[in-house]
Amino acid sequence: MFTPADVGFLFMRLRSVIPVSIGTLLLMLSHAVAATATAERASVIVVVGAPGEEEYGRSFAQWAARWEKAAKQGGAESKVIGLSVGESAGDRDQLQQQLAGEPKEGAELWLVLIGHGTFDGKEAKFNLRSNDFTATDLAGWLQPFRRPIAVINTASASAPFLQRLAATNRVVMTSTRSGSEVNFARFGQYLSESIADLSADLDKDGQTSLLEAFLMASRHVKEFYDVEGRLATEHALVDDTGDGMGTPPDWFRGVRASKSAKDGAPLDGFRAHQFHLVKSDAEQKLSPAVRTQRNELERAIAILRDTKAKLPEDEYYQKLEALLIDLSRLYESAEKKP
Repeated sequence: MFTPADVGFLFMRLRSVIPVSIGTLLLMLSHAVAATATAERASVIVVVGAPGEEEYGRSFAQWAARWEKAAKQGGAESKVIGLSVGESAGDRDQLQQQLAGEPKEGAELWLVLIGHGTFDGKEAKFNLRSNDFTATDLAGWLQPFRRPIAVINTASASAPFLQRLAATNRVVMTSTRSGSEVNFARFGQYLSESIADLSADLDKDGQTSLLEAFLMASRHVKEFYDVEGRLATEHALVDDTGDGMGTPPDWFRGVRASKSAKDGAPLDGFRAHQFHLVKSDAEQKLSPAVRTQRNELERAIAILRDTKAKLPEDEYYQKLEALLIDLSRLYESAEKKP
């Protein structure tokens, strides 16, 4: 990370060799410092794409406003791209620059895509008011990040984004299970309504996780098509194991996946259940470092439980006891800190 002395030296060095204004240099330095900083607060970037029709534009603006409200409620930094009048030509560049300037380590980064998408059989795109961007483009922009990331693509034909963006320490969510589901997707509406709604809190811990919001939104999507008597043209998926396969909502019982993949692949959902945009009072009292350690211990416990049938009973309980003791000690040490 840059120190104040480093910044001063870099400023003088640049000023001596590049004939640009002081304001321009300061802007360059601010981006350099931001790129090496660690985010203490979560960041929420909402990208609103080309509406196509006025009705969709009004809906997309409402969904974005809900995400903004939830981010504010949760104390997160927030940025909305795609709604400013007269700046449509720069939406893609603005997103790329925003991501470039974001800290690469620290608290969670939430990237929410609201709009329409397309798929030509090879590459999926998110439609902006001017130049679109592809799943491959976004994968490249996110490559430098080491902080936890949630990419939520609520557009039609969004499934290929899941396969292209899946990675460790990352949650990827799409409105569709394939690129051929090209009709308008309603998943984004219900997700924006659920992300800060405590009625979606399935495990009753006083906060709604991204997984819980996903399950609630998916339930509302199903209800919509059932009531309308229409064949569903969208089927949401969530991936947080990094294998790019994704898990549908009907595989879950509560917050745990209750079905097994045919090839024995690990099931998704646990990491998504650790993402909370609006945290409970108890969660807010934990430092980011303690929360990270807690998440890793809980993940290790979940993995161990999934392998219970393959281990001798004594070995399983010995390993479980050790992890639970570590978790208890972590909470105890956190409570002692002022």
